[in-house]
Amino acid sequence: MSQLTLADLSDKMRDIDFAMLSTHAEGGEIAGRPISNNGDVAYEGDSYFFSDGNTRTVEDIKRDPKVSLSFQGSKGLLGKPPIFIAIEGRAELIRDRKVFEEHWTKDLEIWFKDGVDTPGLVLIKVHATRIHYWHGTDEGEVKP
Repeated sequence: MSQLTLADLSDKMRDIDFAMLSTHAEGGEIAGRPISNNGDVAYEGDSYFFSDGNTRTVEDIKRDPKVSLSFQGSKGLLGKPPIFIAIEGRAELIRDRKVFEEHWTKDLEIWFKDGVDTPGLVLIKVHATRIHYWHGTDEGEVKP
């Protein structure tokens, strides 16, 4: 059994465009929504996602920044199951245009026509506090 490092997991997450972001809704329920990371995953365990600031997800994060992310790879090697990654973390809402520019990719314009000048744009930064993965027959946990 091999132990993946944080750098290994970041590389694998970069190849998985969409994650499921789960938040705590107003009544305590778990709410989930798909969200694209656009390959923007940092080795220290941070993931970045752009969103419209007027969404329930953003309101949920304002109330309770504890979130989870789940990633699933599209295929495994040699017939093995794909990689699955579950992340627990704390979300931060960033509304700084300069930071937007640091994380912006052209592909985002499909959702945000005015780019980093899109009214209400927010960048959700999720800092992982615990990462668990399953990769074929291997599984492990990484603490950033």
